[in-house]
Amino acid sequence: MNLYKEVVKHEVFPAMGCTEPISLALAAAIAAEGLDEPFDNIVFSVNIGTYKNGLAVTIPNTDGEKGNLIAGVLGALIAEPERKMEILKEVTPALLARAKEILKEKRVSIGVDPSQTDLYLEVRLATANHRSSCIVSGSHTNLIYKEVDGKILLDRRAESSASRRPSYKDPLSKMTVADLVDLAENIDEEDLLFLKRGVEMNLAISQEGMKLKKVGYYLLDLIEKGYLLDDVFASTKIMTACAADARMDGVALPVMSSGGSGNQGIVASLVPYNVGKSFKIEERTIYKSIALSHLLNAYVKVFTGELACICGCAIAAGVGATAAIVYQQKGKDLCSIPYAINNLVSDIGGMICDGAKSGCAFKVVSSTDAAIRAAYLGIHRHGITRAEGFVGRTVEETIKNLGHIAEIGMAKVDDTIVGIMLGRK
Repeated sequence: MNLYKEVVKHEVFPAMGCTEPISLALAAAIAAEGLDEPFDNIVFSVNIGTYKNGLAVTIPNTDGEKGNLIAGVLGALIAEPERKMEILKEVTPALLARAKEILKEKRVSIGVDPSQTDLYLEVRLATANHRSSCIVSGSHTNLIYKEVDGKILLDRRAESSASRRPSYKDPLSKMTVADLVDLAENIDEEDLLFLKRGVEMNLAISQEGMKLKKVGYYLLDLIEKGYLLDDVFASTKIMTACAADARMDGVALPVMSSGGSGNQGIVASLVPYNVGKSFKIEERTIYKSIALSHLLNAYVKVFTGELACICGCAIAAGVGATAAIVYQQKGKDLCSIPYAINNLVSDIGGMICDGAKSGCAFKVVSSTDAAIRAAYLGIHRHGITRAEGFVGRTVEETIKNLGHIAEIGMAKVDDTIVGIMLGRK
């Protein structure tokens, strides 16, 4: 197994829109595929993290509509799962009008399954003559169950959650940071071209975000008014904020994701890219550093979970970005890279995720700022040591400690946040 290629295959892919509601659209398309008649109703059941992330985010090509339900209905109407996480490219005005009418008629519902602690999306769809259901679990595109008219076409539910998850995650969990650097250093030309495509994709949506009067716009305004220094910190924060602004606003452009998240893809790729360009780092080294960034993002999420209560775009992608910046300057320096990672985790390791929304751009900015600062200190071999906080004896232990805090110490965070959301609703 080429572990780098497996991580990229499952976790680094183009996605248009927030990945949780888009995954719900994909699951609905799987359930509706081939039924050849309109559906009467759909029932969705999801884990708490999917519900949280899809509640308030704008869905692409919907004229500003928000939420899981509009995404799910559109996915069922399109019914083309081969389009994967770019399925909502196919939305037309006619389809959108039909989806809104279906929602108005209250033929679609969604509920939270509190027993599901990992990513979980179950769809039950009924037409006049057919019944179909499917389950996507463990990752945004991982189909584990499908049934049509009582005939089971696929069933992996009896497998343990560990055995259902993609095969690369177990060997990835046993890796060290040194191992991940080695993987990044040995990427081939095909990998480099894919990484370049991802950066180009994320730069394109960042340019679109410049047109919005949101977080990135007002950071630029601070520079123009002389209140913020025009430096690598500012230019990188504006770049990532504008990309997140556009994505959360439902701009119909794809993002190259990382760890199955578009915002994580923005941080993991654009932060090392812009810093590398600012410091005139050789292009091949920049893209190798981005490969390391993707690997570390995936590595952190092995321990924190696919949809953790802590902010992945800030912390997991921030870990990848800060290590990438150090790698650009110092190569495989196994003193400086751990310092940078420990600094980043100690700085923003407790940042909670309260769902996908326009405010994610603030967290992207915090992650960008923290990643560059942590890297600079790490390059000079200054940082947090095992004598402080939850930093471990090794950087790998620090990341595992972060996972324990997210899973055990913050176990009630998502329940509390969604309780607040439901109470407001």
